Amino acid sequence: MISLYSIRKSVASTTITIVALGTLALSGCENETSSADAKNPISTQTSQNNYLAELANLVSAEDVTPAAPLSIKPGALKKRETLIDVLDRLGADRKESNRAVYAAANHIDMRRLRPGQGVTAYFQNDDTAQLTALSFKPDAERQVLVSKSSAGDWVSRELKVKLHPDFEKVGGVIDTSIYDLALKQGAGDQQVVDFAEIFAYDVDFQREIRQGDTFEIAYEVFRDELGNTIKKGDVLYASLNGKKVSRNFYRYTTSDDGITDYYDDNGKAARKFLMKTPINGARLSSSFGKRRHPVLGYTKVHKGTDFAAPRGTPIYAAGNGVVERASRYGSYGNYVRIRHADGYKTAYAHMNGYGKGIKSGVRVKQGQIIGYVGTTGRSTGPHLHYEVQINGKHVDAMRLKLPTGRTLSGEMLEKFKIEKARIDAIRTSHELPILLADAS
Repeated sequence: MISLYSIRKSVASTTITIVALGTLALSGCENETSSADAKNPISTQTSQNNYLAELANLVSAEDVTPAAPLSIKPGALKKRETLIDVLDRLGADRKESNRAVYAAANHIDMRRLRPGQGVTAYFQNDDTAQLTALSFKPDAERQVLVSKSSAGDWVSRELKVKLHPDFEKVGGVIDTSIYDLALKQGAGDQQVVDFAEIFAYDVDFQREIRQGDTFEIAYEVFRDELGNTIKKGDVLYASLNGKKVSRNFYRYTTSDDGITDYYDDNGKAARKFLMKTPINGARLSSSFGKRRHPVLGYTKVHKGTDFAAPRGTPIYAAGNGVVERASRYGSYGNYVRIRHADGYKTAYAHMNGYGKGIKSGVRVKQGQIIGYVGTTGRSTGPHLHYEVQINGKHVDAMRLKLPTGRTLSGEMLEKFKIEKARIDAIRTSHELPILLADAS
């Protein structure tokens, strides 16, 4: 048992008691165990003091005073349970539970709570079913507190955790996988995907990455008052340096059109007219040119490039354009063809299915999902067959010299250089873990 601390704040001439939760409850509801029936009173004065210091950063409190003794019982939702079910298991009076949950519904849709959701119930003491307060974190950035007012009414309040921007970087020497190394060092899936998309216009990750090449990803993170990383944000810097490619890119938003892109040291955009590989995570399984057909058995010209990938892997539009065809097309199976500017067309075959809204006549944007990897038509396994045509002639997408995107100049270039210097200063102030990557 511990002494309950409360914050009393005047609201519309009524004194409302907001229950102050211990540091454990504030910082980790989602990490509490699912042993919902356990009685686990928290009894450290240190936790109380830590919490009060933390709470002062979250809410504007005029008065913090000790109150009555309190018994704290943590729990968690199980499959097919409601918040009421959890409170029942913790021994709360059903009538008070209903009132508390009804008040909490002002800040959270109870239907969105999922199994594993942590809940902390507060009772007057160990031997009573009288619920005094309730708290839970519906997500990493919010905590919902529910308690009885001095008049006996249940009042809920949402505390938004103050997030402080910071930065992290990952990278190293590539052995087998950029993805594995980046995740081991703390990056998230999205940061690695963003990295791949930045280089998708220049790099074939299956053929042009070599053992011993190096990479770096610097990205935003947001931390709470205790220093915990709550979420990871945008990639600010991406570099890939080796035998086949050596490029660095910086995130920058141009003020004249509000478009965010990645630019190299000289202010040239990473984005090009067409993506070199319209699929992430694939391996090149068949190149452009003559080959022995895997189904028919004879040698014929292969008019595209094949990328093997798991069934259902997203396929992206290589560039902006209009869908000319999205239907079954003979040996190509499920097929999409897009008409781009300047006589360019791209085609995508053997798909398992089409992206949302993809049909003939629809305008698509570069990077938009147009379909998913499959093995329809004349195919021996899940893969994307990708073709590029220029004025009706098939060309090798892997060797194609593509028109470049925007190049900054004048005042815009000078502004970019200022942002580049800021990002470089951030990078140099953060140490890079020294690890070997496994390949990709």
